[in-house]
Amino acid sequence: MKKSIFIRYISTFLMIIFISFFVLTVIITSMTIRSENTKKQMIAENTSSYIAEYLISEFSSSFIPMDFERFIALRNGDVSTMIDILSKNAEKMTILITNPQGKILISTDNAFSGSIGDPRVLDALTEKQESKLYTDMGGMLDRKYGVMVTPFQYSHADVSAGALIVCYSAGTLNDLAIGTVRTIILASLWVMIASFVAVYFITERIVAPIRQMTYATRNFAKGKFDVKTPVVGEDEIAELATAFNSMADSLAHYEYTRSSFLANVSHDLRTPMTSIAGFIDGILEGAIPPEKQSYYLGIIGQEVKRLSRLVNSLLDISRMEAGNRKFEKTPFDICEMARIILLSFESKIDAKHLDVDFDAPEDRLTVFSDKDAINQVLYNICDNAVKFSKDGGKYKITIREEFSKVKVTVFNEGEGIPNEDLPYVFDRFYKSDKSRGLDKTGVGLGLYICKTIMDNLGENISVEGVHGEYCAFTIELTKHRG
Repeated sequence: MKKSIFIRYISTFLMIIFISFFVLTVIITSMTIRSENTKKQMIAENTSSYIAEYLISEFSSSFIPMDFERFIALRNGDVSTMIDILSKNAEKMTILITNPQGKILISTDNAFSGSIGDPRVLDALTEKQESKLYTDMGGMLDRKYGVMVTPFQYSHADVSAGALIVCYSAGTLNDLAIGTVRTIILASLWVMIASFVAVYFITERIVAPIRQMTYATRNFAKGKFDVKTPVVGEDEIAELATAFNSMADSLAHYEYTRSSFLANVSHDLRTPMTSIAGFIDGILEGAIPPEKQSYYLGIIGQEVKRLSRLVNSLLDISRMEAGNRKFEKTPFDICEMARIILLSFESKIDAKHLDVDFDAPEDRLTVFSDKDAINQVLYNICDNAVKFSKDGGKYKITIREEFSKVKVTVFNEGEGIPNEDLPYVFDRFYKSDKSRGLDKTGVGLGLYICKTIMDNLGENISVEGVHGEYCAFTIELTKHRG
C-alpha cells in the first residue's frame, strides 16, 4: 500500500513527540521519586534519632534496674502514644520496637505482634550501628519499604538490648509525581494535536506543488507544455517550481524549434527536388529547347549542391553527437584565416555595399586548435554576418589578444536578434529569419554545429546585440605558446 508524504510526515512527527515525552516522563518521574525518597529517608532518620534518644535516655535514667523488654512493658502506654503520633505526622510511617531476638514489643497502632522472620532484619538487630534495608519484613508488610534498624546496647555491657525499626514508603509514585505525570501526558496530547495541524499545513504546502508538477508532467507526456506550477514563497520548493516551469518553457521552445526544423527541412528538401524533377522532365519531354538546357542543368546542379549541404550538415551533427568526429589541435595563424575567409565573401560584400573593417593590431596571431574546425566555425559566422547585414551597413572583424586567449569578433549592422531569442541562438533548430526573407537556404543547424565544435574543442562562443541595430559573435581561442 502506498503511503503519502503526509502520512509519513505525521507518523514521524508523532513518533518523535511520543518518544520525547515518554523519555521526559520517565526522567521527571525518576527525579520526583528520588527526591521524595530522599525526603522520606531524612524524616525517617530524624524520627528514628528522636525516638532512640528518648528511649535510651529514659531507659538509662530508670531507678530500678531492669532489662529493656520489661522497661518497654512498663512504659508501653507512653511509648505507644509517642510512636503513633510521630508515625502519623511523619508521612504515616510504621514504627516497631523489638527485643534482640526480633520479638515485637510495640508497634504503630498495635498493628503488629509476634516476631520478625526476615533474616536480614534479624541480623541488623544485633549490629552496633544503624542499618538501612529495602524489604517487606518477611511478608509482614504489604510491599517492600525502606526499613531503618537502630539497635540499642546496655550501657554496662556491649550487648544488644533491643532495636527500633522505622518503615517508610520508598520507590513509589506519590500524589505530586502522579500529578506531574498526568500534566505531562495532557501536555503531550495537546502538543500532538498542535503538531498534527502544523504538519498538515506544512505538508500541504510541500505536496501541493508536487501534485501540480505531477499533473504538468502528465500533460507534457501528451505534448501540452503550457501547464505551469504556481511559485509560492522563496524556499527550496519555490526554487524547484521555478526550475520546473523553466524546464516546461525549454521543452515548449524545443518542441516549437523541432516543428520549425521539420518544416524547414521539408521545405528545403521538397523545393529543390521539385525544381530538379520539373527541369529534368522538361528536358526529357522536349519542353525546354536544347539551347537553354545548359542553363537549366546549371540550376539543377545548384539545387543538388544545396541538398548536399543540408545532408552534410545533418551527417556532421550525427558524427559529433556520436563522438566519431576527431579533432586534432595544431598551431595556425588566425589572422591569416580570417583574411582568407573575408576575401571569399568579396562578391557578396560588394553586392550589399558593406563598409568593411578588419581590425587586427598584429599581422600574425598564432592559436592552438583544430584548424579545419575553426575555419568551419569562422566561415559560418562570417557568412551569417554578410547574409543578415543591411545594405550599406558596417561589417567588422576584430581580433584581440587577452591574456592567454585570442578573441575573434564578427560584427554587422542589421536586424540583429530579438532579445527573447538570444538564449536560444545556439539551439539545434534555431532560425532567426523565421520568414525566410533573408535566409532562403539555411535550416537552423549552422550555429548549433559551431557551438558543438567549440564545446568539443574546450573553447567558447558567444553572441550579443541589439535588435534592429547590430549583432556580434565572438569566439575565444587558446593562444599558442611557441
